[in-house]
Amino acid sequence: MSHERKIINDPVFGFINIPKGLLYDIVRHPLLQRLNRIKQVGLSSVVYPGAQHTRFQHSLGAFYLMTEAIQNLTAKGNFIFDSEAEAVEAAILMHDIGHGPFSHVLEDTIVKGVSHEDISLLLMERINKEMNGQLTLAIQIFKDEYPKRFLHQLVSGQLDMDRLDYLRRDSFYTGVTEGNIGSARIIKMLNVKDDHLVIESKGIYSIENFLTSRRLMYWQVYLHKTSVAYEKMLISTLLRAKELANRGVELFASPALHFFLYNDINRDVFYNNPDCLENYIELDDNDIWTSLKVWCSHPDVVLSTLSRGMVNRKIFKVEISTEPISEERKKELTLRISQQLNISTSEASYFISTPSIEKNMYNPADDSIDILYNDGSIKNVAEASDMLNISLLSKKVKKYYLCYLRLPK
Repeated sequence: MSHERKIINDPVFGFINIPKGLLYDIVRHPLLQRLNRIKQVGLSSVVYPGAQHTRFQHSLGAFYLMTEAIQNLTAKGNFIFDSEAEAVEAAILMHDIGHGPFSHVLEDTIVKGVSHEDISLLLMERINKEMNGQLTLAIQIFKDEYPKRFLHQLVSGQLDMDRLDYLRRDSFYTGVTEGNIGSARIIKMLNVKDDHLVIESKGIYSIENFLTSRRLMYWQVYLHKTSVAYEKMLISTLLRAKELANRGVELFASPALHFFLYNDINRDVFYNNPDCLENYIELDDNDIWTSLKVWCSHPDVVLSTLSRGMVNRKIFKVEISTEPISEERKKELTLRISQQLNISTSEASYFISTPSIEKNMYNPADDSIDILYNDGSIKNVAEASDMLNISLLSKKVKKYYLCYLRLPK
């Protein structure tokens, strides 16, 4: 083992070095390898066929950026112990380890009240036991319980390595080139002042570009109306499967998915019944797709219609409005769908969804991005920037979506 370090070729950043020892052991760990079977942008490939990259690739990319950030900060005279560097690199490698298939879909359907961040922490603690406490420092940083707070900001903050990687990577794989942020330049401009990450003033344009790109990626990729509709279809499908399971209808499912469909899992249960975590880590995108393929021919009209829609990409129609969708419109659509499919109106409600999405791209209250000037003074980016849109970016945008089954004309 002594000479071993792994070099991985990444299409976004080129060669990534993983030193032997703790970091390599994490990369090889089955729980990190599981992320190879979970796509990074879930259902966005329905709009951008190139977006097939995995959470494993993203975790490696975020790790690479972290090694760059640590090198840059150290070069500027910020003292970071080797043990701290290794810990913050371990923390970023594992930051997404608790993700399930299709990111938030499960949180809305079969695992209620438990977020993937909660699960990431449970899994880090589990690996830490296996590794005899070697991850204790990484977990402290991840939970923001370590005195050097800026290390936590590198893992989770306005300009964290997670964000810098996924914006850059998702723009690369979707082909939405306007989203391509200058991650290398932003990292070069990072510094620490009073235990807080700051950006040197000559990096201000890179930050403006980052905030604008982020807004573009949200509305063009992550919240693209077709992806939103496709995700709502998946949520409806799983909720229907769960309802049928509750009634004792026999459904095809992998053992792990079967467990979540046939048991009601809330936060308390998840934390008290070890079977929950065991089954959760067996889940990946394949469990869901395999079931959907089989459910296409299920006798239940609701389940089979939704599953065929997912598998054959027959997506709900979407209308977007700045006003909430009226009850009348919902009623009228529900009625038409129930007549069309010859099902009850309560069953027809699975074919209609009215999410509203609110997003602002920069909330200074959240965690401000601070600009450091040569004289040592600090200004919030919203004051420092001469660009009008930073103040616009902090305006909340709210969009109402109406997603429903396309009916033959």
